[in-house]
Amino acid sequence: MATILSVSGSPSPTSRTGRLLRHLDRRLVAQGHRVVPFDVRTLPAEALLGADFGHPAIVEARRLFDEADGVVVGTPVYKAAYSGLLKSLLDLLPQYALAGKTVLPLATGGSTAHVLAIDYALRPVLSSMGAAHIVQGWFVLDRHITVREEDGEVAVDPAVREALDQVVDQFSLALAPVHRPATAVAA
Repeated sequence: MATILSVSGSPSPTSRTGRLLRHLDRRLVAQGHRVVPFDVRTLPAEALLGADFGHPAIVEARRLFDEADGVVVGTPVYKAAYSGLLKSLLDLLPQYALAGKTVLPLATGGSTAHVLAIDYALRPVLSSMGAAHIVQGWFVLDRHITVREEDGEVAVDPAVREALDQVVDQFSLALAPVHRPATAVAA
């Protein structure tokens, strides 16, 4: 069982990005992983904007990253890049905060014009932070994520859901080798 930190870089408490991540968290839990949801927007603005590395909330965020075996990073796309909120957090983490970790980058946006934001904006930063393995990321159009009024549950368009499930499953499998017990070798 891996510990996965599921990071939402959306500034909105009702964002599709955050809701999609929590939906995917349930899939990962069903696969036997421990998932720790983390919404960057809950960090104090003064700590993020003031680059207060010693603020207790920032220290706690670093601890969450340290303890994770894998990280799912979700962000809305603004101006063809990941959110400034997510950038503020990543800037406060140690240079190699993702060393030895498997990472799944996800993005949401209103137009397919932003689909390359994962590969051209987010992936290089995650790589520079030492991620051991960055699995194939995925971009989901906002219109393919709906929230049911009756229960607040997320529904993902069926055409997108299958591909998204495959990406999440690949991430889950990429975590598995780290957690396989060592086998004895016959002498």
